[in-house]
Amino acid sequence: MTKPGAEQAVAGWSRSRVWAKRYAWGVVAYTVLVIAWGAMVRATGSGAGCGSHWPLCNGQVIPVSPGVHTVIEFTHRMMTGGSTLLVLGLVVWTFRTTGKGWPARVAAVVSGVLLLNEALLGALLVKLGYVTGNQSVGRMVMLSVHLSNTLLLLAALTVTALLLRTGNKVGTMQGTTWRSAPVGIMGVGLLATLLVGVSGSLAALGDTLFPAPSLRAAVAADLSAGSPALIRFRWVHPASAVVAAMFVLWLLRQAWGRQDWTGRVAKVLAGLLLAQFVLGIADVLLLAPVWLQLLHLLGADVFWVALVSLSSGVGVPGRTAYLHGPDTGGMVAKLATP
Repeated sequence: MTKPGAEQAVAGWSRSRVWAKRYAWGVVAYTVLVIAWGAMVRATGSGAGCGSHWPLCNGQVIPVSPGVHTVIEFTHRMMTGGSTLLVLGLVVWTFRTTGKGWPARVAAVVSGVLLLNEALLGALLVKLGYVTGNQSVGRMVMLSVHLSNTLLLLAALTVTALLLRTGNKVGTMQGTTWRSAPVGIMGVGLLATLLVGVSGSLAALGDTLFPAPSLRAAVAADLSAGSPALIRFRWVHPASAVVAAMFVLWLLRQAWGRQDWTGRVAKVLAGLLLAQFVLGIADVLLLAPVWLQLLHLLGADVFWVALVSLSSGVGVPGRTAYLHGPDTGGMVAKLATP
């Protein structure tokens, strides 16, 4: 028998989780903006705007009479600091609105760990001098690790928001299709897409450090054995994009035609896929101007969020959530998720 007031407690807790979900999506959106501004730092050569100092900027808490590069780099650091507070708030709110054993808690904690790692990797890039005109292999490796961590962070935040939306609890999900879905294809496809993001940023770095005077000169540089590694490996980006596109098309086929949230996300993802290919071709033909690089990266981040969302939706389309609240008198409230 339900204790008096238990239903009201469950309803209040559910409303709090709805706001937590909205907050989580806000954190995802803010993180995309931080990533885009980080690309601005790279594209404008502002990585050394605060010198080799970290977390201080040129030895100062707030730079005095800063130049343009310093303003751009310092703004990025401030935005990253804001991310730290927002993700910390997300972790606390997730724990307050979910019960023990909920995967949303795990996703939120993973987001926090990846954010700390993000700050550490950013500091190492500055301390090791892997900024501005540095062309070393070490920079390529560190930047690849940094970008991979960035995309994993964005994925973890997205999954946190999704789990707060569905409310699925470990051991209670119903209607799951993971058994029938080729999990291997999911893994390979997401890894290929991750590679697209990382290789794309490295290709953009090559375009910034070694601008080509013409399309013919750019193609010749790609094929020349004497070109820098950043140029010679530019082909990885379009090649991985083709592999990733095959996965996305397969995923769209699984979700197309559904009359639910998953079907709507599939349509958005299809539009983003087309837009990214158009932007990629324009990037090559126009010799990668900064504004187009930033637009392409912004689209890639939104595409990644949509892809992670759809992958989760196809894998776990369960429509039943079980709410375990500290004030429900031990009752289990069965709620329909949107």
